[in-house]
Amino acid sequence: MASLQHVCTAPLARAAFRVRAAASISSPPARLPKSEPRVLLGLSEEQLRQLSLDLGQQSYRGKQLHDLIYKTKSKEIEQFKHLPQEFRDALVGAGWRVGRSPMHHSVAAADGTLKILLKLEDNRLIETVGIPAEDKKGSTRLTACISSQVGCPLRCSFCATGKGGFSRNLKPHEIVEQVLVIEELFKHRVSNVVFMGMGEPMLNLKSVLEAHRCLNKEIRIGQRMMTISTVGVPNTIKMLASHKLQSTLAVSLHAPNQKLRETIVPSAKSYPLDALLHDCEDYFIQTGRRVTFEYTLLADINDKAEHALELAELLHSHGRGYHVNLIPFNPIEGSEFRRPYKKVVLAFVEALESRKITVSVRQTRGLDANAACGQLRNEFQKNPLLDSPSMSLMDESNLLPELVSCAR
Repeated sequence: MASLQHVCTAPLARAAFRVRAAASISSPPARLPKSEPRVLLGLSEEQLRQLSLDLGQQSYRGKQLHDLIYKTKSKEIEQFKHLPQEFRDALVGAGWRVGRSPMHHSVAAADGTLKILLKLEDNRLIETVGIPAEDKKGSTRLTACISSQVGCPLRCSFCATGKGGFSRNLKPHEIVEQVLVIEELFKHRVSNVVFMGMGEPMLNLKSVLEAHRCLNKEIRIGQRMMTISTVGVPNTIKMLASHKLQSTLAVSLHAPNQKLRETIVPSAKSYPLDALLHDCEDYFIQTGRRVTFEYTLLADINDKAEHALELAELLHSHGRGYHVNLIPFNPIEGSEFRRPYKKVVLAFVEALESRKITVSVRQTRGLDANAACGQLRNEFQKNPLLDSPSMSLMDESNLLPELVSCAR
């Protein structure tokens, strides 16, 4: 199912963009981004209407722009055939572009899971995953697992995404476009979004929140259908709580005590477990949304029944409203960690349930295509791709055959 798309980015002009008030709009004009490059993806309908007015067009052209970007999913201004040529020329001349990236590679699994690599404008690669599922009524649910950074700086011991290095934060439109490409490939609306791909969302919270707003308001994905995951970054859970989103907060614990957690999650040294759980208590109080705790089960490391009982005691000591999501480790070639046996997983579940802890086990998807959540690693994670006419974007020698796990 590998496919290739080329996006011809419109040349940026040097002409300055002059913002003027519109007499036809009674409310204050929508603020437009001032910094280069100017990207249409991520703007609201109100902002696009204002942009149309600023470029000498009527307001309804902004609604047309909105539909072309979010419904038609046009990738280039040249594809805006329903707009006057004069308007298209004005957009290009003022330095605007859509902000979509070409697809570099994709891997499909027998269960329908699709892992996609997008090539950004600086030749960095990011991964996103489309996960289809059918409910009991026969309706299809499509989940987009999206990245928030190029690589990850936190370097959890079982996660090779962090070992691949960290390059930079993603911009809001680079986060949003991951959902659009999944909708295009599956020809189906994305119903759920999880910020669980490459990177730590809380280290790029401003862009994540802007992308969250766009996904909710422009693409019409309900807040309760989105999950923001974090391994825990000091002060950021409080910041997120202040926005009072109705999305789920998923916190990666992976251990029932501070000492063990530090061996699995090195960044835990700067964020003691008690402080983390106290912030989760406050999050629940402020938002009314229960916190999900992600717990990756590593064979003979953190998967014993006594670990489960210790985890239950820890959670009971920090209020109510918690849910534990167990994630059997996704196997990685050459890794020191192993996936626990099914009977061990079931014993862990039983131990938690005996202490009145709500628990679920995440179904592993895409293993046959090395496409389980966070598993795709490539040799260009640290360095940009080289632009060369002789390089084929579909040349699989450009991708490491090993696929890695960043289960959170």
